[in-house]
Amino acid sequence: MKKPNRDLPAINERIRFPKIRVIDADGGQLGIMTPKEALKVAEEKELDLVLVSDKADPPVCRVMDYGKFKFEQEKKAREARKKQHTADVKEVKMRYKIEEHDYQVRINHAERFLKDGDKVKATVMFRGREIQHVDLAEELLNRMAVDLGEVAEIQQAPKREGRNITMLMAPKK
Repeated sequence: MKKPNRDLPAINERIRFPKIRVIDADGGQLGIMTPKEALKVAEEKELDLVLVSDKADPPVCRVMDYGKFKFEQEKKAREARKKQHTADVKEVKMRYKIEEHDYQVRINHAERFLKDGDKVKATVMFRGREIQHVDLAEELLNRMAVDLGEVAEIQQAPKREGRNITMLMAPKK
């Protein structure tokens, strides 16, 4: 037994509804008719009958050039892909006893990343016995969150991961 191909678009003979609402190529309503009648109308104009919305009652079909329609849809999808920006996660690393100027540099980097639409992962690293000063590192990350408050929102509060403490910030919408 052959299964019906689900990937094929609903055009011309593939439209299987008892009644459909038909719209002509110019956007005018032709009314409700059977798919056979609508197909005759489409063939007279040398165009295709394309199912636009199967959720409507009755389903809506349009008389149009399917090849041109498909090309336009692909063109729109390509344009949308070109414009979309994927949010990367950029990392800003520091130590808990960072100097003021170095801290300002990290803040400027983080701010630039956030303005570009990326997320920022702020990491405070520990070496050896420095791990005793977790409270100072959390203080530093909280200060960073306050300093970046107008461009960022905290997505993940400061959290200890082994010898590091990390905090994740996302750009404000």
